[in-house]
Amino acid sequence: MRITKLGHACVRIEHEGTTVVLDPGAFTDPDAVDGADAVLVTHEHPDHYVADTLRRADAPVHTIEGVAAHVRSDAPDLVERLHVVAPGESFTIGSISVRAVGELHAVIHPELPRITNSGYLLDLGGTKVFHPGDALTGPGEPVDLLLVPVSAPWLRVAEAIDFAREVGAPRNLAIHDRVYSEAGLGIVDGHLQRFLEPAGQTYTRLPDGHDL
Repeated sequence: MRITKLGHACVRIEHEGTTVVLDPGAFTDPDAVDGADAVLVTHEHPDHYVADTLRRADAPVHTIEGVAAHVRSDAPDLVERLHVVAPGESFTIGSISVRAVGELHAVIHPELPRITNSGYLLDLGGTKVFHPGDALTGPGEPVDLLLVPVSAPWLRVAEAIDFAREVGAPRNLAIHDRVYSEAGLGIVDGHLQRFLEPAGQTYTRLPDGHDL
């Protein structure tokens, strides 16, 4: 198993000959999807979904109806590659099993309507990895690695800490990290390490292009 941290919320996961890319958005180099067997998109915000990036890979795109509606409007040439998933639905991509988790994006402001969002729980030969998208909705079962959002207009560091504690993964990898400066992320890193490591949970933030 190989997990590569790419720009912002994007990760590339390779397992037994299958490559899945999650959330290759505007802060991610488009070549992140090259050679992918499938792309998963959690929601419609441009830091997670860019139609031109999806065009680079001749791969199925698994996503929710909210994103599919944008694809039909913005990029009808991609429609034939869409696979729309519902909350709780399970599906398989090569050697990787996936389950859609949750329905709504986190609250940005009470006066803004909430859009839909689906996290994805991936089973890599018994090792489970969870990408929540832009939500703090847990997978409802133990996981080995949590991809934990660490900076966002909708997120406080206390919420990131409590989410990681709730999920309880022994390993935690930072994602959604382009909103803060390096100085700000250093503060966040310190807090997450301070609260997670005494409980036996490791926390790591990788530079883009590095593997876990």
